[in-house]
Amino acid sequence: MAHQYAQLAFTETVRQVQQERNSRHGYASMDQGEDYNYLLSQNEADFIQDRDSFYMASVGETGWPYVQHRGGPKGFMHVLDESTLGFADFSGNRQYVSTGNFRTNNRISLFFMDYPNRRRLKMMGRIELVDDANWELMAKLEQAVAEGNYQGAVERAFIIHIEAFDWNCPQHITPRFSEDEVEAAISPLVAENKKLTQQLANAVKNTAETMPETTVEKETKNELVSSPQAAWGEGELPLVVTGIRQLTPRIRAYEFRHRDGIELPEVKAGAHLKIPLPELMADSERHYSICSNPKRRDIYEIAVLIEEQGQGGSLAIHQCLQLGQEIHCALPVNHFSLHNDDRPAVLIAGGIGITPIKAMAQSLQCRGNRLSLHYAGRSYTEMAFQDRLQYAFKENIWFYSAELNQRLNIESIMSEAQQDTVFYVCGPSGLIDAVIAAGQALNIPSERIRYERFTHTISEIAKPIEVNFAKSNKVVQVAKDRTILDAALQEGINIPFSCKSGDCKSCAITVLEGEAQHLDHSLSPHERIDKKLMCPCVSRSIGDSLVLDV
Repeated sequence: MAHQYAQLAFTETVRQVQQERNSRHGYASMDQGEDYNYLLSQNEADFIQDRDSFYMASVGETGWPYVQHRGGPKGFMHVLDESTLGFADFSGNRQYVSTGNFRTNNRISLFFMDYPNRRRLKMMGRIELVDDANWELMAKLEQAVAEGNYQGAVERAFIIHIEAFDWNCPQHITPRFSEDEVEAAISPLVAENKKLTQQLANAVKNTAETMPETTVEKETKNELVSSPQAAWGEGELPLVVTGIRQLTPRIRAYEFRHRDGIELPEVKAGAHLKIPLPELMADSERHYSICSNPKRRDIYEIAVLIEEQGQGGSLAIHQCLQLGQEIHCALPVNHFSLHNDDRPAVLIAGGIGITPIKAMAQSLQCRGNRLSLHYAGRSYTEMAFQDRLQYAFKENIWFYSAELNQRLNIESIMSEAQQDTVFYVCGPSGLIDAVIAAGQALNIPSERIRYERFTHTISEIAKPIEVNFAKSNKVVQVAKDRTILDAALQEGINIPFSCKSGDCKSCAITVLEGEAQHLDHSLSPHERIDKKLMCPCVSRSIGDSLVLDV
């Protein structure tokens, strides 16, 4: 007798397709042997009763299938016997689509998933509603709900008479874990980490206590004895500082590796990291381009220019980010990506803007694209990576020192480039604006001029405005020297953002009233005019007020 599941699922048309696709021989054995796959063994019973959800499909009078998810406490699907299941059904959105379908067609298909172990059990059967008068069965099916203190109201109960089932292969099942499963998996690691941390603290304490007072000042000794600094940030990517290099008097490079010693997520040239800052900083993170070769998966490297007159982020990193410090970052993002074809490229960097440009040059060279790199800075001693870049790109790189009055002639560089050249620029706003202006004068399509600004400078003639955040029911007075985004975040209004320089449109929101003064570099005319979007990280209001849909 044939396999029961094959009898129901493998129609003549299905078998014909299997034959055409050369898979029929793999299922031929299911047409022979014992008809056992409608009776559950202990293996299937344990699997089902360990689940806290399943998917079920019904068929309506229109002939369309309808799939629903059912969830509850673990074990809410009961194995009543080797061919019967039963479950208490909770009150939901009250559409009653499945319940209605079962009145005219009692066929049901089920999927039980075990994501952590990549297992799935598929099942076919016939379903019936449990009569309210059958209080004994109803009580049994509600047992798991009562025992688990599950917050759900039982509205009805069903029993399913199994007609066939089959185990599916693990292919294409992405492992997913509940909070309890994650906690169980990492608890041994947490315990081991706690033990090792205590051992390290004891070793440091013993070292400090045995060193003579003349060698270790009291303040330093106290610092050694203190517990290791807590990890910075709450992102999903755990990194550890494994190298620090002083590139120039004001620029320091930081090398990061994965905390667990595994490969880092793949990145493309132009990607950046959001580096979380110590808790003492009000503004909690800074964006830094990944300047290491994108081919490398063992490290990320960033370079940080200390800005004494800045907002304190670079100063905090230079003073506090030490070897061994653990940080939890968000995954790298990229708003400054390279073109994917073989067109040549001209790369222009000013000062610390070399960080993404360096990675771009390495990627283009690896791909075989023609490139020229122009790097300007205050002086040669202030230009990070100068020696490495000179060695790598030889006759394809030019340096310009303001100290030596060496001028970067943007118009000449762009006019002499090949017709289809793509231009990339990163650095001070003045440099970027000059490249954009030269491109417009030379009628170079804007698609071939790509840039990234590290910061947005608010115009000196900007005026204060009033912004009504409609959904938040808050009216905020935005000072002339603050962005709308920063003012909103300070008021606890949650607006997603990334670059804060108008390059990525992550923060784009709808203008309900008023006219936006668009200062971003990412929204299209359609998005600005028809969709009425604006980027509050840089844009302002032409009038005195705006009403925003957030």
